[in-house]
Amino acid sequence: MKDAGVRRDEPVASTVGDRGAEDVQGSGLQREVSLPMLVLYGLGTTIGAGIYALTGEVAGEAGVRAPLSFLVSALLAGVTAIGFAELAGRLPKAAGEAVFVDHAFGRRFLTGAVGVAVLTAGVVAASAISNAFGGYVAELIDGPRWLLVIALVVVLGGLAVSGVKESVVAAGVFTVIEIIGLGLVVWVARDSIGQLGSRAGDLLGPPTSLTGWSGVLGGAFLAFFAFLGFEDMDAVAEETENAPVTLPRAILITLSVTTVLYMTVVAVAVLEVDPVALAESDAPLTLVYDRAGGNPDVLAFIAALAMVNGALVQLIMIPRVVYGLSRLDVMPSWAGAVSPRTHTPVRATIAGAVLVMILAVGVELEWLARLTSAVTMAIFITINVALVAIKRQDGPTTTFQVPEWVPVVGIVAASSMFVIEVARLVG
Repeated sequence: MKDAGVRRDEPVASTVGDRGAEDVQGSGLQREVSLPMLVLYGLGTTIGAGIYALTGEVAGEAGVRAPLSFLVSALLAGVTAIGFAELAGRLPKAAGEAVFVDHAFGRRFLTGAVGVAVLTAGVVAASAISNAFGGYVAELIDGPRWLLVIALVVVLGGLAVSGVKESVVAAGVFTVIEIIGLGLVVWVARDSIGQLGSRAGDLLGPPTSLTGWSGVLGGAFLAFFAFLGFEDMDAVAEETENAPVTLPRAILITLSVTTVLYMTVVAVAVLEVDPVALAESDAPLTLVYDRAGGNPDVLAFIAALAMVNGALVQLIMIPRVVYGLSRLDVMPSWAGAVSPRTHTPVRATIAGAVLVMILAVGVELEWLARLTSAVTMAIFITINVALVAIKRQDGPTTTFQVPEWVPVVGIVAASSMFVIEVARLVG
């Protein structure tokens, strides 16, 4: 039986509570994702291979004030993230962005367009990551790049089909390894930590010139994309225990941990290695690790695992968006059908994996990455507008909520990033 979706005449509070999704919706999904599991999943969607590369680019723009750029980025991304936390608490459903827009405006075309945009961003992101992984591994072992990409997607697709608990736990393990990798950078370069107090003004102090501010803001726009990922956490909303409470908490914890970790790593990096050298390196954190006396191969291996994890979390997310859209009658019910054995959307997972393979093998990596960024910013604009509308039409909520100015600032921030990304895409 199909769900008609979340309409404006339905209550805002979640109707699923703590029970399994199968009990309430007849969906076959099961609530097996706890708060710690969801936080690890969220960190896995956020802390990816990007931080291993973006550190150098941001240092090239902001110099020693790269940590300040990351702080500004955290604030820019944070306004949308905390607004997203309120929406996820109000409407904890798979394909959350489409559900938010459907509830706010009740326009089937707009709901479908947002749903397709979310799917596009997920498929393209997974393709870009798989493409990058294939290129990386092809440098280490003898084998055609396309075959390595296909092998990766097949393995990860099989894992995503096996069950939400199994796939989320696997993503959590990869995430822990990624965090250990960043911790290793800080530990090996720990002598630099002693300089944090005396150099705090250089690292986080406001620039004294327009050129300085230009560099910090330019670095912030680059670093912004290292914070993306929280928007994928609602994909497992209907498999999360006590979702109206757990989702907002997990999103806020993910944003906080990511911000502290990034700023610490970047501060150590610019204190250990000259920002110019970081900017010239294709693997800046590996350079920091090497300069501080560590084995660079260790960090290179962890960076490869970060790519694997990035692709996995997208392959978990994509079929659940399809499932959610099928419940909204935007897509046919058979597309989001859930297997009674694995309790996962098997058909949608297989279809998503095939699309990822095709794009990863056939499309240029840089174009894929830029398209992902532009589509994601368009989604951010839309859900911030939806939050303003929902707050006005539904009033306060008993779950987590933010002041109305938060999504307004989110609209401005996302619009600015969208213009920049579209200009880069067509330029």
